[in-house]
Amino acid sequence: MKLLAALGAVVLGFLAAIGRIALFALETLAQALRPPFYGREFFAALLNIGWLSLPVVGLTAIFTGGALALQIYAGSARFNAEAVVPQIVAIGMVRELGPVMVGLMIAARVTSSIAAEIATMKVTEQLDALVTLSTNPMKYLTVPRVLAGLLVVPVLVGVGDAIGVLGGYAVATGTLGFNGATYIKNTVEFLEPLDVISSLTKGAVFGLSATLMGCYYGMNSGRGAMGVGRATKGSVEGAAILILAANFLLTGVFFSL
Repeated sequence: MKLLAALGAVVLGFLAAIGRIALFALETLAQALRPPFYGREFFAALLNIGWLSLPVVGLTAIFTGGALALQIYAGSARFNAEAVVPQIVAIGMVRELGPVMVGLMIAARVTSSIAAEIATMKVTEQLDALVTLSTNPMKYLTVPRVLAGLLVVPVLVGVGDAIGVLGGYAVATGTLGFNGATYIKNTVEFLEPLDVISSLTKGAVFGLSATLMGCYYGMNSGRGAMGVGRATKGSVEGAAILILAANFLLTGVFFSL
């Protein structure tokens, strides 16, 4: 009975956490639909999430695409099917690796940063100061970051997809002996509009998930340095789990049609 009670407590705690996050998301949506709007915070979030994330996204994508080309070539060589490398690299990067890779990079870089920033503001009573100045902390801090993540992460996913395919192209033509024009032709002809749409849709959902989790854990952090640390760790863990779960669900929705 003690084991069942402990298991039930874990399940109930998990469901309660999901409920709190859902309510936080609904409150964020409600605040986003009402004025005032803080354009300066929104554009600062766009710069931080989008432009400043390009180096890590680009480097990760190009190495991932190159490694994927090598792995597929080594595997397909066992069946004398080396010609499928361009097609598999393209579909692997666009459908799966590109969006998930960018989402996890955003979770590592942006979610942790947002959670630490807002948690530190809570510890230093800056959130209380905003309330004193008749400024809603959710509207001022959460809404601009969530909207920026929703809009800019799909762009990062598109860039990551393109750079990943380019990394596969560079390895295939420079090391594996593929013809460059044929490689590009096979890549373009094999991809379908649904592949690109699914990739960008995943990017929007992942950006929303990553920024929302950063804001949620930051707003609900404990006091002191330990509270900031726990909020930062929890935000990255929560964002990563949410991104992977959403990826599974969206993949099932798009490619079961």
